Amino acid sequence: MATNCIFCRILAGDLPGSLVYRDEQCAAFLDIHPINPGHLLVVPLQHASGLADLPPDVGGHLFRVGQRLSLALRQTIPEAEGINLLLSDGAAAGQEVFHVHLHVIPRHRGDGSGFRFRGAGLHTAARPQLDQLAADLAAHL
Repeated sequence: MATNCIFCRILAGDLPGSLVYRDEQCAAFLDIHPINPGHLLVVPLQHASGLADLPPDVGGHLFRVGQRLSLALRQTIPEAEGINLLLSDGAAAGQEVFHVHLHVIPRHRGDGSGFRFRGAGLHTAARPQLDQLAADLAAHL
């Protein structure tokens, strides 16, 4: 547990949290600043600041739990027409709490929230550059 981590403190019971799920690897609770009602956070029980600190099996487990929670949200909140699964890794990606967490966000048309990628679709990447980047990435796997 990281003593200054708000999520660690919620998991330890030192701070309140509206718990929905807990197992031996992770827990899920409602976000106190939801994008829409039902917005959940799935967090590993063991503190990990970013994805590089998270064991791969735990990361996979977070997404499996997120998938189960998505189904529960659709049954509980009928106006949920879609679900976003979002994990931000690092400040530049929008991570604000540095304990890995997967957002499970119920969505409906016109909810006023969304992802907008500036410049997306304005140009097409050149195939040689794409192929070179793919080879560079594959070499690091």
